[in-house]
Amino acid sequence: MCLPARDEAATIGPILRELMPLADAGLVDQVAVLDDSRDGTAAIARSWGAEVYEVRQLAPELGPVLGKGDAMWRALAVLRGELVCFLDADSEGVGPHYVCGLVGPLVMEPRVSFVKAFYRRPFRVGAVTLPDEGGRVTELTARPLLERFYPELAAIRQPLAGEIAARRELLEHLPFVTGYGVDVALLIDAFAAVGIEGIAQVDLDVRQNAHQPLSELAGMAGAVLAAVASRLEREGRLRGQGAGAGGEPVERPAGAAHQLVERPAIADLRAAA
Repeated sequence: MCLPARDEAATIGPILRELMPLADAGLVDQVAVLDDSRDGTAAIARSWGAEVYEVRQLAPELGPVLGKGDAMWRALAVLRGELVCFLDADSEGVGPHYVCGLVGPLVMEPRVSFVKAFYRRPFRVGAVTLPDEGGRVTELTARPLLERFYPELAAIRQPLAGEIAARRELLEHLPFVTGYGVDVALLIDAFAAVGIEGIAQVDLDVRQNAHQPLSELAGMAGAVLAAVASRLEREGRLRGQGAGAGGEPVERPAGAAHQLVERPAIADLRAAA
């Protein structure tokens, strides 16, 4: 189990308080916090008994860490299990059901290789909480893109969920977009690798986290758009690269010209060594 964390001192303690008993009981082999913080997150995580890795010290020859996806990719070098579970470190209300729910389908269903969480996303502003108004980038960007270009994935309720579990064998055969677009890119790539029958989603009830102001969401939405566009380019479904269904050219979405940085599949690196 791995929690990428960047300045999450306010939430990492309560999360580990709930999750470390799983390790103590032998239900998980490892609780690793992948830290890129300056606020004491690492010290708090160590105090709860978690393994802490400074992400900048993993594959330092690659230079600065380029975002969440880069951290996840580098983490595979220190994660030991054949089943890998990633959880976001900025959430309230995380409990053992997060891990057990995500890993369960991998244990019980041999055909399942990739599991995504879904949940209700309350939107909290001060003392006011709206029960289902969170997940703005999901609803306004990610889901419409998937419904248009990957309709088989339209039923995935939280395509940007950072709570995932997967078989290591699959993760080592997937490239990782380095930034915020990693979650939707992994979903699309897992679909290409194992099909819809190899993907499960699990209801984790509620996820409450801090919300970005609207002015900050454009960059997040742009990263999601760029990640999806990169997959369409790879498939020859953007203008100048190929044709869409029926042979018609597909326009390149605005902002998709941004060249993503990706880390290659670990299996490809191993084969080339």
